[in-house]
Amino acid sequence: MSDKSTAKAMFASLCSNYEGDKKVKEAKATTLVQQYELFKMKDDEDIETMYSRFQTLVSRLQILKKSYIDVDHVKKILRSLLAKWRLKVIVFEVSSDLNTLSLEDLISSLDEQEPIKKAKSIALKYKGKYSKALKANESEDESPTEGSEEE
Repeated sequence: MSDKSTAKAMFASLCSNYEGDKKVKEAKATTLVQQYELFKMKDDEDIETMYSRFQTLVSRLQILKKSYIDVDHVKKILRSLLAKWRLKVIVFEVSSDLNTLSLEDLISSLDEQEPIKKAKSIALKYKGKYSKALKANESEDESPTEGSEEE
């Protein structure tokens, strides 16, 4: 920096160091565009988390002057959903005009329709004393007793 004589030269030096030159910016933009094209919802992800990741990616693209229009974002989100969402996506595509739908409206609508995760239950087979005692009691009940012969 000490070799720069004007503020403009200092600013240009800082910009190239921290933002990168045109080739670096283009490489970053290419990587982000590829991430955008390959964007998918993760298996363990809910709508809000996916949308947050998507917004971060879109913001980074906008910084590098590589942005898409809202219609592209809406269609990208619908294509990115997991297979368990397919029926809802089809219904949404048929019932809504995707060209006029805002991304926020789509996300709020999807968030309302998000399937509730079922808690997994584990059933264990018990092979302790209780099961042997139960079998012994059952076998006693099945065998004829002296009292029942008298009846």
